[in-house]
Amino acid sequence: MNTDIKLAVLIDADNVPSNYMKEMLEEIAKYGAPTIKRIYGDWTKPNLNKWKKLLLSNAITPVQQYSYTVGKNATDSAMIIDAMDILYSNKVQGFCIVSSDSDFTRLATRLREAGMLVYGIGEKKTPDPFIVACDKFIYLEILREVDEEEEDTTSSTTKSKTKRKPKRRKQIARITPKVIRLINNTIKDVCAEDGWAFLGDVGSLITKKQPNFDSRNYGFQKLTPLIDSIGKYEIEVRDNIKGRFKLIYVRIKEG
Repeated sequence: MNTDIKLAVLIDADNVPSNYMKEMLEEIAKYGAPTIKRIYGDWTKPNLNKWKKLLLSNAITPVQQYSYTVGKNATDSAMIIDAMDILYSNKVQGFCIVSSDSDFTRLATRLREAGMLVYGIGEKKTPDPFIVACDKFIYLEILREVDEEEEDTTSSTTKSKTKRKPKRRKQIARITPKVIRLINNTIKDVCAEDGWAFLGDVGSLITKKQPNFDSRNYGFQKLTPLIDSIGKYEIEVRDNIKGRFKLIYVRIKEG
């Protein structure tokens, strides 16, 4: 993962919730430097008011796009046109498209054809065609747990009390036989003759095969504990003669 590459971040305000802004920008920073940050929508509409409060503090440029025709999404067209302008400006090496809308499938494909890295961020309702058109797709729901509070006002002379609801649990996906087959086949694809595979290569190839694969979808921050939890693999930590970080290798258990 090269965090030095310059990224253009294009946000579809109509198709992602504003309450993930902080976590979303922190996630994007893992993949590159967001040198261009734009958000698109019809800012005359009251449903985008929550976004307005976040733009200045996060240095995001709002792009006004009026809805010219009922039933047509002019925001999508504006994002696509800007993306192509940025592509030909040669100012970035990658794009982050923040939307849950499948209308950006062709855009993601075109940008990758031009040699751009394309990251997608959206909700779990995002259609598969857009997901697989990206190099990597991250679900917003895995970025944090949402704290919800409600005020319980009473008619008594005491001050109103604030009750904290329990944290809404993340939507944890189950490790299915299909997931295990994906891991098995990938290990076999990159392993040496002795069966051991460098975990970094395994993770990279899994993402290429399935862009929305993320260990956080299954409740694990990293791939190593996810694989270890399955119980079907040997894990070996080796010294790295070229650096201070240890190297992790994995092999399918025999029998």
